[in-house]
Amino acid sequence: MHKPQVIAIVQVRLGATRLPGKPLKTVLNRPLLSYQLERLARSKTIDKIVVATTTNPSDQAVVDLCRQEGMAVFRGSEQDVLERYYQAAKHYAAEVVIRVTGDCPLIDPEIVDKVVGYFLEHYPHVDYVSNTLKLTYPRGLDVEVFSFKNLERAYHEAKRPEEREHVSPYFYEHPELFALANVAHSPNEAQHRWTVDTPEDLQLISKVIETLYVPNPHFNMQDVLNLLQQHPQWKAINAHIVQKPLR
Repeated sequence: MHKPQVIAIVQVRLGATRLPGKPLKTVLNRPLLSYQLERLARSKTIDKIVVATTTNPSDQAVVDLCRQEGMAVFRGSEQDVLERYYQAAKHYAAEVVIRVTGDCPLIDPEIVDKVVGYFLEHYPHVDYVSNTLKLTYPRGLDVEVFSFKNLERAYHEAKRPEEREHVSPYFYEHPELFALANVAHSPNEAQHRWTVDTPEDLQLISKVIETLYVPNPHFNMQDVLNLLQQHPQWKAINAHIVQKPLR
């Protein structure tokens, strides 16, 4: 049986409004994006990782880091992220696409494999699988999976600006067109925020990486949850941050 080519596409740009340059902010003298790529590389289901950045000259630093890390990189539209995803997936002959955003340095390869595994097990009877349709994982461990065929369909059919800017709304806002599935976690840990979008987020993530990475670079979600149980005051660092609408 043919195993489809599974490509993780990580969208990265440096021009964020709340924390400009966030993917290249350093912890232990290493960029956050570097940690994220290292963690994704431990996935057992991903055949290739591609960083999809923009043609904006300011994102050359992302390209430089990817070359340094030996990671594939693709440059495309800054505003039309759906087009950037589509062109990157097409360029690298993806059959199954994993969407990850470049502000998730604690992403857990075990969770990635769980979501991808569900998709592959149920494909072609499912079109879109994520762990975000109903949030039960910490924010920042987000994974979305869909076929290239459906990405191509969204690319041609999605018209609204938010559908172009955020890649996947066209899937989950049209359940009449696509078979959707959610991978949930019990107990619900959605109250945790491990994405990096503000200085407070960076402060929390820095504490986690500085504490866990050196003794165990392969730390997982449960290790972070255990750490936060030991330091309950850390959770308050970014508890007031409101997630920007849409994913």
